[in-house]
Amino acid sequence: MESHKQHLIELANYRMPYGKFKGRYLVELPEPYVVWLKNNALPKGKLGEFIIEIHEIKVNGLEQLIYPLIKK
Repeated sequence: MESHKQHLIELANYRMPYGKFKGRYLVELPEPYVVWLKNNALPKGKLGEFIIEIHEIKVNGLEQLIYPLIKK
């Protein structure tokens, strides 16, 4: 259970490393961009895995569960 919590915290605090939205939290990315990435240019590795997870969070309207986990 603790590893799931840590994973969600890491996901919430992961920032886009490149492109137009560089530096923004993944949960803050516009949904159309996340959908496009998932369908057309899914990165390999951790970023790709996180994009898939953020996509599921966004299409199910669960972003508000992620925002409190962001460390500001």
